[in-house]
Amino acid sequence: MASSNKRQNKRSTALVLTEAVLVSYVSYIASFVLVSLQITAKPNSEALAINIFLLMMAILVCSLSVGLYETKLRETFRGIIRRIFVSLVLSFFIVEIVTSALFTQLDLDAYFLPTAVCFNIVTLVFFRYFTNRLGLMGLSSSRILVLGAGVRASIIESRMRRDVDRLGFELVGFVPIPGDDRQSGVLREKIIHVKVDDSFRQFLTDNNIEEIIVACDQRRGTLPVSVLFDCRLRGIEVTDLLDFMERERGQIVVDLMYPSWVIYSNGFHSQNYLRESVDYVLNITLATFVMFFAWPFMLITALIIYIDDGFRTGASVFYKQERVGKDGKLFNILKFRSMRPDAEKDGAKWATKNDNRVTGIGNFIRKYRIDELPQLLNVLKGEMSFIGPRPERPEFVQQLVKEVPYYNQRHNVKPGLAGWAQLNYPYGASVRDSLEKLKFDLYYVKHQSLLLDILILIRTVEIVLFGKGR
Repeated sequence: MASSNKRQNKRSTALVLTEAVLVSYVSYIASFVLVSLQITAKPNSEALAINIFLLMMAILVCSLSVGLYETKLRETFRGIIRRIFVSLVLSFFIVEIVTSALFTQLDLDAYFLPTAVCFNIVTLVFFRYFTNRLGLMGLSSSRILVLGAGVRASIIESRMRRDVDRLGFELVGFVPIPGDDRQSGVLREKIIHVKVDDSFRQFLTDNNIEEIIVACDQRRGTLPVSVLFDCRLRGIEVTDLLDFMERERGQIVVDLMYPSWVIYSNGFHSQNYLRESVDYVLNITLATFVMFFAWPFMLITALIIYIDDGFRTGASVFYKQERVGKDGKLFNILKFRSMRPDAEKDGAKWATKNDNRVTGIGNFIRKYRIDELPQLLNVLKGEMSFIGPRPERPEFVQQLVKEVPYYNQRHNVKPGLAGWAQLNYPYGASVRDSLEKLKFDLYYVKHQSLLLDILILIRTVEIVLFGKGR
């Protein structure tokens, strides 16, 4: 079997070259359309060529930086659109700065750059759609084989049932390994009975397997290490089930974690010291910007809550509650009150869906996340970030630390107004729900980056606008 690394490099190279030609051509068409419609005068040919080249290079570099040329990118098409949008917007600012501020002799008509960027966004979205849909340029799903058909392997069957969950791969089947719990294991997927020995190599070649997922229930004495070693040398990817789920599902499967995986993974502490140092400044700037536009809605909300029951009960329109922040430090979170004043007369309780303690106006402001707006003050005080795991109450944290493994790791970063777990898991209020959300929270802690923050912000805005609050 040919080396998968070489095949992947060829795919990436072909994609980069094709998009370079496509961006250059579309940018020229944008200029041609503007001139033909007499919106702009005919530009200097040399300046136009340099601008097109700069835009093409900026788009390629930005696309590379957001992972669009990553052969193992496992993303829904909506996620790819977001990445294209972020890449093109960044490219616009880069070229604008270069041509307007640094090299004014290259500056073209003000309509050219935004028009070229818009044309390219549409073109690249359609191009990526058809290349992925039709499997052009080797960008279709890769063929994978799962070693194991027991309880651990069944997580793929149970949590990746839909076609959209398998967008990035084609599952050939599951190979039972001695020691697998077959009674509680894979039930509906294709089971392949093949010996994992020296002849296994031929099976992989005949079926064009590109990646092997190790998901057997017992490893000691049953895992064919020598065979997997040979496969790895021949260019076939060998991936642990935990890494596979982390990559494909954007979560860390806490209940299947084992100590050696934690030791050899890249950990759950941020190593990006520059990001940590500028994080507060970015959050302050963004909080101030949002506050500038949000304060009228906050004022109206406060008045409505006061009229609804505040005037009658004398209760504050705001609600302060102790929460656990970064490194376990306690702070008081500030929200608009959405429950009755006596909601916790019997002690702390989990908030539930359709909670009868929620007021009429409370249902509305929760649905559109308006009740969270006062937390901008927590951001300004440095107690919270815009993006991060949602802060939990200390009473619940004490319980969850005992019952949910690795729960304290979510406190390695500042809590946030919006989080990866809130986007990927429906509303829940139990230890089981906390375990499921923790899988996404730990993924964020481990993979936190500016791009991931931007993607979460974009999806959060979508949820707020369409009232899909979780």
